[in-house]
Amino acid sequence: MAKNTGSNFRRGAVTARTQFQRNDGNYQKRNERTGEFMSVKNGGSPFKGVAKEPDGRDGPNS
Repeated sequence: MAKNTGSNFRRGAVTARTQFQRNDGNYQKRNERTGEFMSVKNGGSPFKGVAKEPDGRDGPNS
């Protein structure tokens, strides 16, 4: 489990969450266990402490 330090950073990664960049440039979180789409972050910067999904592994040829 990730822990906030109070110094504008987090130790560890957020569990069971991944993020990907949408076509509009914003990042969206996904629940890794259920596949449910979660919140969208505007501004083009990724969520802190959330793992990014690898490119090309979720396509039809995987």
